[in-house]
Amino acid sequence: MKLFEGKSPAERNKIIALIGLGAMAVLAIGYNIIGLYPSRKTNVTVSASASPTPSGSPRNSSDIAALPSNEEIIFGYTTTPISYSPGAFYAPDAGRNIFAFYEPPPPTPYVAPPIVIRAETPYPTPAPTPAPSLLVGFVTPQSVYAGSKSFRMDVSGDKFTPDSMILFNGNPIPTTFVSPQQLSAEIPSNFIAGAGPVSIMVRTPDGKLFSNPVILNVQAPPTPQFQYIGMIGRKCANNDTAYFQEQGKTPASPPYSARLNDIVNGRFRLVSISVNETVLEDVNLGFRYKLALYRPAPGQNASADNPNSNPKLDQQTVPQPMYVPPQGIPGIPSNIPQYNPQQPPPQPPQPPINDEDDDPRF
Repeated sequence: MKLFEGKSPAERNKIIALIGLGAMAVLAIGYNIIGLYPSRKTNVTVSASASPTPSGSPRNSSDIAALPSNEEIIFGYTTTPISYSPGAFYAPDAGRNIFAFYEPPPPTPYVAPPIVIRAETPYPTPAPTPAPSLLVGFVTPQSVYAGSKSFRMDVSGDKFTPDSMILFNGNPIPTTFVSPQQLSAEIPSNFIAGAGPVSIMVRTPDGKLFSNPVILNVQAPPTPQFQYIGMIGRKCANNDTAYFQEQGKTPASPPYSARLNDIVNGRFRLVSISVNETVLEDVNLGFRYKLALYRPAPGQNASADNPNSNPKLDQQTVPQPMYVPPQGIPGIPSNIPQYNPQQPPPQPPQPPINDEDDDPRF
């Protein structure tokens, strides 16, 4: 047939299905028309009687159409609940039109915001720092050692007034007015107890006149840079000798001796010697230092690798007076008897006791 010419098998199957569906539709329409308008007519004769007589033969259920009563209809309306579930039947939500689409309003044209230029708030001009009314050039002395005694300090400058006061690190101290170019004050020792720079200023009591600050250097006092390693004690502490060794030198320096009132290391005077410590006094500053006996740790040897050790005290765990053999001590003649604290001194020979009765007096 020409109907299927040039068609693929799938297209042919579609055409056949369409023809079949059309034929079935035509047959269904014809059957409905024939049922509504039948060609055969049936005549029914109804006779009315006052007392109907029941027939003996039962009627067929198809001949009688039973209709529900009013009570049944009302009961059906009142007892049957209404179940509305739009989601179960994919129905639209109540009050919503599925054919209505949201159309956004037309975009508003962009309008650039206005540029507002605000005037900058003028900041107040800082007041310039007032220039010092008084002038301080220098102080005398310019440096002191911490821990020194009270000393007099002279401040040299210009434009000083009789009521000017010296401020020592911010603390006012009694001041003597010498001239408009010089002031003097006595600095207590507790003001220089610690090392560090100290600010010196001059100011009047009302604070209207003040000077520029200057710095006074408070230096840490020098300390002995050697170790006390032992002593030689003699009878009645007469002519005791202390031995010292330089600290922190590699290789270790040889020990040197000093007696009471000797100057050690060119600066410190030896004023006391004991088994546990020595007392030295700074000949320039008057400071006194206690130098304890150096005790190396047990097993620590004296060598070039350990400059702080003492070869004479390596085997000692308890400080004891050093015993020097009788071959001689530097600076002491060999004919002077030596005192050995570890051994009792030799006793002079005693005359023999005569126990015999040969005395002519008896």
